[in-house]
Amino acid sequence: MLAKRIIPCLDVMNGQVVKGINFLGLKEIGDPVEMGAEYSAQGADELVYLDISASSEGRKTFTDLVRRISERIDIPFTVGGGISSFEDGARLLDAGADKITINSAAVQHPELIGQIASHYGSQFVVVAIDARQTPDGKWQVMTHGGHRETDRELFSWAAEVQDRGAGEILFTSMDHDGTKNGYACQAYSEMASFLTIPVIASGGAGTVAHIEEVLREGKADAALAASIFHYGEIRIPELKRKLREDGINVRI
Repeated sequence: MLAKRIIPCLDVMNGQVVKGINFLGLKEIGDPVEMGAEYSAQGADELVYLDISASSEGRKTFTDLVRRISERIDIPFTVGGGISSFEDGARLLDAGADKITINSAAVQHPELIGQIASHYGSQFVVVAIDARQTPDGKWQVMTHGGHRETDRELFSWAAEVQDRGAGEILFTSMDHDGTKNGYACQAYSEMASFLTIPVIASGGAGTVAHIEEVLREGKADAALAASIFHYGEIRIPELKRKLREDGINVRI
């Protein structure tokens, strides 16, 4: 069985790591280069760097920042924000990114998933999905940093993403993001029932128990979190030791 991964997420706006609740009320909390280096030293399995302003403002990811972060870390590194072409992906890979994640562009131009995957390989392509639950219980896919509604539904979109060649899915529940009340475990479990590619769980981590729950009951392949790591509430070495003690396969 493959080891479950622990992945700190660095949401970056205007060159600083930021964090909010339900995608709102963003506060600057640190330098992305220094924070990335610290997480690498702590034993994180991977890092995700998302330029969260890029899609909504039509800007490109800060390539120079990606290069500076990659010079300081020795673990896999995924980059997203404003990626909409082959050229965007190549530029970021050359800057040091191991994978790219596409979100808004994938919804608007689904063929982009297959184009990038066929050119670079599926392992290079992570499709990020932001979704919120509607009053009738369905999961509605959102784009542009959670500001724009779509007619896409989470599970059907996830299946299409896999069919089009994505190597991994990063699903964030907007209802859970930043609340520290736990992940949307039922949704992750349902995704695991029909997907064969890995799913990264994002949104809602507040305790070690929450992470353990989404990896076990939610059947997620990796747990992504931000606030609990950024504010030092949970340190990665202690988290991994507890997960291993409880029978979850993680790299120490």
